[in-house]
Amino acid sequence: MYEIVRRHLGKVVAGTAMAITGTAVAVAVALPGSAGADEVPRGAAADGKTPGAPGAPRTEGPEPGPATLASAPPEGAKGVGTDPLTDDELKRAEALALTPPAASAQGVPPAGAWGRNAEGGRGPQHLGTELADPRPGDLAGGPRRALVRFYDYGRDELVTRTVDLDTGKVEQSRAQRGVQPSAHPEELRAALELVLADPLGKGVKEDYKDATGKELTSTEQLWFNGDVYRTYREAKVPAPLKKCGEHRCVRLVTKILNGSWIDTRDLVVDLSARSVTRVG
Repeated sequence: MYEIVRRHLGKVVAGTAMAITGTAVAVAVALPGSAGADEVPRGAAADGKTPGAPGAPRTEGPEPGPATLASAPPEGAKGVGTDPLTDDELKRAEALALTPPAASAQGVPPAGAWGRNAEGGRGPQHLGTELADPRPGDLAGGPRRALVRFYDYGRDELVTRTVDLDTGKVEQSRAQRGVQPSAHPEELRAALELVLADPLGKGVKEDYKDATGKELTSTEQLWFNGDVYRTYREAKVPAPLKKCGEHRCVRLVTKILNGSWIDTRDLVVDLSARSVTRVG
């Protein structure tokens, strides 16, 4: 159980107040060995002193050179086996997943007919693309498939498509409602834009001006993060947020660039309804 510390909007939170405390774990490493009383441990000098230790005889040898970092090999247009998807494959997978004929064949409206993305524009919101697991019976060096995930704000559906990167076909398409994966950075930016445009964002702007002496006019002036607002974690959910879970809702944390925190945790953005609500 945990309790969210409620604070009035408009209070600048010191950076240390939101720091995450970590625990350092010391690990002791025991070196194997069974040297007896008459044995000299490996790496020790005849007088029992380890070379390089204080008082030990100096040994001749070349001085070690400076450490060098090997550069990564160039990325090809196509990966092999279980290699991560290359940049070219990521672009190809997303483009293939949005191909209207393939989408229509799976019973899902073509990309142009999808409702909107997080910013209210046409087309679904891309959430992520990753290499699909090989299927049973796939031979080594077999086809590479990608899982492409979108969120359609017009239908409040998570759409997942499996794309064969060799044939260019959408092999499988699935739409789910009520499934809310972690928020994409583009969704968080869209949420912050809604906050700054909403009357409830007035305190955020005031805090920024108090701290910097400047007007807050763009999301580029803030560092921000956040995630999906989960109603089941809350003791009391305001009426305008009752549909969160069916709708896509996010909560933000914000910070002045190279400065102090601005507490926005009492604001929740319903991206589906494009509205901002205060909680607590």
